[in-house]
Amino acid sequence: MTVLPDAQKIRIPGVDSDVNAQINGLLGEIHKRRLTNVIRQSYYDNKRAIHQIGTLIPPQYFRLGLALGWSAKAVDALARRCNLLGFTWADGDLEALGGTDLWDSNHLGSEVDAAIVAALIHGPAFLVNTVGEEGEPSSLVHVLDATEATGTWNRRRRSLDDLLSITGREGDGRVQSLALYLDGRTLIADRTDGKWSHEWQDHEYGVPAEVLAYKPRPKRPFGTSRITKPIMGLQDAAVRGLIRREGHMDVYSYPELWMLGADQSIFKNADGTQMDAWSIRLGRIKGIPDDKDAPTDALARADVKQIPGSDPAPHHKDINTLAKLFAREASLPDSAVAISDMVNPTSAESYDASQYELIAEAEGAVDDFSPALRRSFVRGLAIKNEIPVDEIPDTWKSIHDNWRNPRYESRAALADAGTKQLSAVPWLAETEVGLELLGLTPDQVKNALAQKRRIAGTDALRTILDRAASRTVADGDVA
Repeated sequence: MTVLPDAQKIRIPGVDSDVNAQINGLLGEIHKRRLTNVIRQSYYDNKRAIHQIGTLIPPQYFRLGLALGWSAKAVDALARRCNLLGFTWADGDLEALGGTDLWDSNHLGSEVDAAIVAALIHGPAFLVNTVGEEGEPSSLVHVLDATEATGTWNRRRRSLDDLLSITGREGDGRVQSLALYLDGRTLIADRTDGKWSHEWQDHEYGVPAEVLAYKPRPKRPFGTSRITKPIMGLQDAAVRGLIRREGHMDVYSYPELWMLGADQSIFKNADGTQMDAWSIRLGRIKGIPDDKDAPTDALARADVKQIPGSDPAPHHKDINTLAKLFAREASLPDSAVAISDMVNPTSAESYDASQYELIAEAEGAVDDFSPALRRSFVRGLAIKNEIPVDEIPDTWKSIHDNWRNPRYESRAALADAGTKQLSAVPWLAETEVGLELLGLTPDQVKNALAQKRRIAGTDALRTILDRAASRTVADGDVA
C-alpha cells in the first residue's frame, strides 16, 4: 500500500485502528494514481493542450489551446463494439426472478456502457451491489471509476477483499464522505463540520463489488488503460504539428516582398501614421517614390523583389503520418484518424479487413468483462430475491451475458446467414434462438412469439367452436 501524506490521512472515531489503517492505505493507492488517471481523463475529454516547447514557435500559438480527439476516438471506437444486450438463462426464467426489472430499474444498458468507457480510460472500473432504501429499487448496481475507488485484489480467490469508494470531497479536495465494502459489512462515513460520523451495515452478500478490467495481467489484475503512453505521445506530436501549421499559415504562406531603394513613406497612412503589419501585407503597393536622376548604382533606384510563400503541405504530410502511426497503435483503420485522400469507396471485403484488429480487440475486451458482469448481475438477483450469496442455487450458474456481435453486419446479411443455418436445423425457426439468428432484436423476438401464441389460441378456439357447431347440426338442432 502507498503511504498517504499525513495532511490527507483520516481517522474515524469509534472505528478499529486496523480499519482506519485499511482506509488510509486504500486512499493512498487512489492518491498515488490520481495524477495519472486525471491526465488520461483529460486526453479523453479533449482538454489536453500542449505547453510551449522550445523557442522557434511564438508563445501565442501555444495559447490557442489546440487539441485533438484521437484518444477519445480510440476509446469510443472500441467501446461502441462492446454492447451488452442483456442476460439469458437457459435453465430457467429470468423474468420470474425479476431480471427484467433489475435491468430496467438500474438502466444497466447505459450503466454498463459507462463502465466500459471508464475501464478503457483508466484500466479498471468497479461494479458495486447495494440494497435499495425506501423509494429506491430493491437491488441497486453502481458504477465507480478508478479516480474515486480502489480495492485489494485476492489472487487466490480472484476477487476483491475490500473496496473503498470516495463518495464526496470538500472544496479543497479532502475526503468528505466514503464507503468501505468488506465481507458481510459496509462502513458508511461522513464528515460534517470537521467531525466524522459513521455507521455499519451488515449484509449476506460477501464483498459486493467486482472489477471490470481491460486487459488484466497477473501483475496488473486491475487492467491497463487503452490510452497508452505511445498513444499519448503520438497525439501530442500531432498537436505540435497543428501548432506549427498555424504559425506557418500566418507567417510563411504569404509572399515576402523586399523593397530596395524606397523610403518609409509607402508604409504610412494618409494622415502620416504608421500602417500596421497586416495592412502592409494585405495591401497592394501602387507606387514607390523614386528619383530618376539619382546615380545609377545598385541601390539608388527603387526595386521590388518577391519570394513566393512556402507550401504547408509538409505539415499535412507529417500530421497524416502521425495519424497512421496512431491508428496502428490503437488498432484502428487509417480512415478513422488519417487525412483520407480516397475518392471512390472501398469494397465491403476490404472494409471488413481494415476492421479486423479492432474487432479482435472488442472480442478480447468482452471476454475480460464478462465474468465480473455475470457475478454482479447474479448478486443483484440474490439481493432482489433476498437470497444470501452462499445460498444461491447452482442452476443460476447458467445465467450468461449476451453481447452484440462486434462485427457490424447489415440486416440483410444477418437474415441471409440465419436462413442458411435454419435450413440445416429447421426446428430452430420455432424458437427464440432461431428468430435471433434471423437478425431480430430481443423485443422483436418476444413480440413475434407472443403474436404466434395469440394466433394459435385464436385458431384453437375457432376449431372448438366449429366442432361444437358440427355436433349441433348432426343432432338435428338449428345451428
